[in-house]
Amino acid sequence: MAPPHRTPSWGISDQRSRTAGPTRRSLLAGVAALGALGAAGCSRVAAGSDVEGGDLLERLRAQGVARLGIAGEIPFGYINKDGELTGEAPELAKVIFKRLGVDRVQPVPTEFGSLIPGLASQQFDIVAAGMYINPDRCQQVIFSDPDYQMLDAFIVRKGNPLGLNDYKDVVAKKAKFATGTGYAEIAYAVEAGYKESDILIVPDQVAGLNAVEAGRVDVFAGTALTVREVVKKSGRTEATEAFQPIVNGEPHTDGGGFAFRPTETNLRDAFNTELHKLKKSGELLRILKPFGFTEDEMTDLTAKELCGG
Repeated sequence: MAPPHRTPSWGISDQRSRTAGPTRRSLLAGVAALGALGAAGCSRVAAGSDVEGGDLLERLRAQGVARLGIAGEIPFGYINKDGELTGEAPELAKVIFKRLGVDRVQPVPTEFGSLIPGLASQQFDIVAAGMYINPDRCQQVIFSDPDYQMLDAFIVRKGNPLGLNDYKDVVAKKAKFATGTGYAEIAYAVEAGYKESDILIVPDQVAGLNAVEAGRVDVFAGTALTVREVVKKSGRTEATEAFQPIVNGEPHTDGGGFAFRPTETNLRDAFNTELHKLKKSGELLRILKPFGFTEDEMTDLTAKELCGG
């Protein structure tokens, strides 16, 4: 989905760097039945509309439910052990849709790579998966402004014996490097000069932690949030300080938001209005904090900036 070694199409969910806990595969297995039942009880929204900017918001108000595409990834959007929908994106969506007059939300779980196709084919109404906003994706969907920003960090052995604090250090020290399947960090490491064929690709950050602990690699790269969460359960590793990767020669900060069909600008604009109110009041941080987000992840970035416009 992303152009080779440039602004990647994969994001924090992509990379989505997940926090410690069930893997994406196990989470999806656990929610598949729930999603099927939910989908059976809610017909697809009609595709056509003569209203400029789309009339999806009015239709969602009428039916009283918005269907959220999620990828079963902690902390972005998942079904917890009690069978309840949660995560930073669904919890935020619950608040915003309630303010927009839509009483409830319903999860539609899918693979991360199927989120944009599923949105386009009317399988759900909005992508609520913490999806990174980047130029490639902006050609396919429209985004809310980001509700969070994200830097990278490393999992290293206690004391960081090789002094690995960014991708250039990894290259200079010839460190054994790992990251996750589809993670944006693959492109960031390659841009710094690391040979892609030498990267150890593992399923997620838990597998990355295990690889560092076992000495199979010197460093695992992920998002700052997921890295600092997963090392809490380890006595042999630590997280480095967060840092900006280099993209196209410039320091880069990623940001994640909600995706809408390109025709539904009215819904996107109404969603943005409520999102900005939550940012201004500080309530956004309160909603996201239980999922490991801090003041450092709050942002004034816009979708336009991240789309390259």
